[in-house]
Amino acid sequence: MSMKPTITRRALLGTGAAAATLTLATPGLLRASSFPERNFSVYIPTAEGGGADRNFRAFSSVWKTRLGVEFEPSFYPGASGRVGYEIYMGKAEPDAYNLLFGNIGPEVLNWAMQAPSFDINDYIYFGQVDKDPCCLFVGAESPLKTMDDIIAAAKTRKLNVGTSRMAHPASIGLLALGDKLGLEFNLIPLQGGKGTVAGAVTGEVDFSVLTSGSVIAAGDAVKTLLVFGNNIVGEALDNAPSINDAYDMDLPEMLSTRAFGIHKKAVDDYPDRFEVLTRTFKETHEDPALMEAYIASKGQPEYLVYAGVEECEAEKAAMLELGARYKSLLSGA
Repeated sequence: MSMKPTITRRALLGTGAAAATLTLATPGLLRASSFPERNFSVYIPTAEGGGADRNFRAFSSVWKTRLGVEFEPSFYPGASGRVGYEIYMGKAEPDAYNLLFGNIGPEVLNWAMQAPSFDINDYIYFGQVDKDPCCLFVGAESPLKTMDDIIAAAKTRKLNVGTSRMAHPASIGLLALGDKLGLEFNLIPLQGGKGTVAGAVTGEVDFSVLTSGSVIAAGDAVKTLLVFGNNIVGEALDNAPSINDAYDMDLPEMLSTRAFGIHKKAVDDYPDRFEVLTRTFKETHEDPALMEAYIASKGQPEYLVYAGVEECEAEKAAMLELGARYKSLLSGA
């Protein structure tokens, strides 16, 4: 007759002790199955109501349906984005519940101009929401209707030019053009995309340079005259030419990328939590509902392009190199 296996009290206690040891040794791995258990806090280093805010809300409105929790934003504009990063890196717990939503181009250029108080390798970008080239534009009522008008005026006086922040790919594009043509421009940081568009529309500045997605969202209030990259959207940017084609230059594309970031320590300490974030982020990009939300937020469909950790980190490195290359122009501005 067969005997049923029995578990002795000693064996049971031993199993419990082993499980307890595993729990203490790998807290992130065992708790990941219930992740997330609460809402995420998202640190945004720009003002509420701008392009980053619109993109964040569009993406998170779909992402949250996969995770079952909310994404709660906090906005920290100031010092060209430095304030938000310093607060995130200095005060936010690295537990994968605190995320960053930033703009890889201009914000990483900051570190090329002046190193932050933290190690720039202590955070990574892991998910690109969208990417678009920067451009030069005027207000619809501006007396400057063409690039020829701008160049002619710049030969008689130093034009005031709005930019969302000094260290910005769009700023580099303009200063490189000025360097090519022997012209000087007075760049004026207008604290984010919303203010930069308004500066051109109201005539506070002669014209502005900015991420093209925010310019497209402004509609007929503005007119684009030049793109610091490839104009892949044609009429949406008034069929404006590329700076390289128009002025025989070989400037790299001046790109702006909105992406989610996270503490590197959170990635190391909670790999399974990070896996949930990256997997559901990619799934969200593949969800047709995202395109609907993105277009509803005035996003340009061609710009909604997925990229993961490797691509985002490659762009971060490229921006540091770009900043080093054009630091003298930005410093001189």
